[in-house]
Amino acid sequence: MTTETVTVHPAPAESPASADYTVTVNGRPVFVHQARVSAQPINQVWPGYQRPVGQTEIAAFASWDMRGPVEVAVTSARPMRDARVRPSSRGIKPSTDGNVLRFRLERPGQLSVEVNGMRRALHLFADPPEADAPDPNDPSVLYFGPGVHSPGIVRMTGGQTVYIAGGAVVYGAFAAEKAENIAIRGRGILDGGRLARGETRGLINTIGCRHVDIEGITLRDPPGWTLVPVLSSDVRIRNVKLVGLWRYNADGIDFVNSRDCSVEDSFVRSFDDCIVFKGLKSWAGASCGCAPVADIRVRRCVLWCDWGRALEIGAETVADEIAGLRFDDCDVIHSLDVAMEVQNGDRARCHDLLFRNIRVELDDDQTRPVYQKEKDQVYAETARHVSQLIVLVTSATMWSKDTVRGRVDDIRFQDIDVTAWTVPELYFAGLDAEHMVRDVTIENLRINGRRVRTMDDARFSVKDFVRDVRLK
Repeated sequence: MTTETVTVHPAPAESPASADYTVTVNGRPVFVHQARVSAQPINQVWPGYQRPVGQTEIAAFASWDMRGPVEVAVTSARPMRDARVRPSSRGIKPSTDGNVLRFRLERPGQLSVEVNGMRRALHLFADPPEADAPDPNDPSVLYFGPGVHSPGIVRMTGGQTVYIAGGAVVYGAFAAEKAENIAIRGRGILDGGRLARGETRGLINTIGCRHVDIEGITLRDPPGWTLVPVLSSDVRIRNVKLVGLWRYNADGIDFVNSRDCSVEDSFVRSFDDCIVFKGLKSWAGASCGCAPVADIRVRRCVLWCDWGRALEIGAETVADEIAGLRFDDCDVIHSLDVAMEVQNGDRARCHDLLFRNIRVELDDDQTRPVYQKEKDQVYAETARHVSQLIVLVTSATMWSKDTVRGRVDDIRFQDIDVTAWTVPELYFAGLDAEHMVRDVTIENLRINGRRVRTMDDARFSVKDFVRDVRLK
């Protein structure tokens, strides 16, 4: 085990380097990868053809392991008018000298370096030291060393570990069904860029699995949704980075009829929704049986949503209940549509939900997200737009799969801190007297440093069949 402060990984020979940035950490060069991301907030339900690349741009990312404070230097190929390091809660104030930006990083985490605004950003993934890498000769380990690999879609079995080493790029996907004690880990990249839509349901998809560990890797360019636990329990996602999600409906992490899971210390930049909880009628031909979505934690995550919702429950809620979900100590550094939402479109009772210590940054020049209606439609929005902050609704939607409607109650928002160029909307609406939104507590909501004490202090839109909304 190295005693050096910084561990850097070799660059796969076939991987093109970023044309926009070079990075050093403690003076050591770190390879900067490319990732295609959305440049225009225009999306549509899968239309049978792929999203045009003219709606996208190339961002960058780099990663390393660190065992103590480090000095980071970023050189921009573009003239640097201004630069920011997000999330702002990290308190990093970089110094600049010409086209070079420098800052000290005290601890691991995920950052976004934004030069001249949010376009063509650089994402930095500072990992904690890796411990207990598996033996490549262990028969229970599928080991991918540094370099490029194309295994296609791999079906995992119980007790198996997939290890993707730093410096490895694996083009493919991993799926498991009714397996226990499986793991996917490492410091390399899992890339779906060689997969067509429909070949796989996620770069990582577990169906009916228990005791699943996913740790350390970067997931890039899925053909649709990215990381999808279905009917699974005890799924632990730690220090996972999702970037390069640009295709139609490219969600980040979707928990489907699952329970007793967690996402911690992770980064998601998605085109569509970032972290989502859903109830579906079926998945890959198997009935989900209205199984609950329950007891799941999202902690210390950094989220960038280019079109949809950052933290969402719904819109599909075919589950007997959705309860015991906790979102804590997270940063939403960009949100285009909704930062936090409960959209109950089916039968579930959505209750006992807590959003706590969430920081939301809505201070950039962003334009309105739209649905694409024609194949050759050109995105033409120009007016400055601010995302909705909170949406709570019970209503049939285009995604509803059930004839039974549910309700939303016992929802708590505590210590929500918003930075925005204008006050964002909070929108609440029930369906009818039997399917209401009620018992909502908002405690210590701050917008641009000012505490919201009454509905007149912010943009509340409270529609019919909403009861017992409390501000503290």
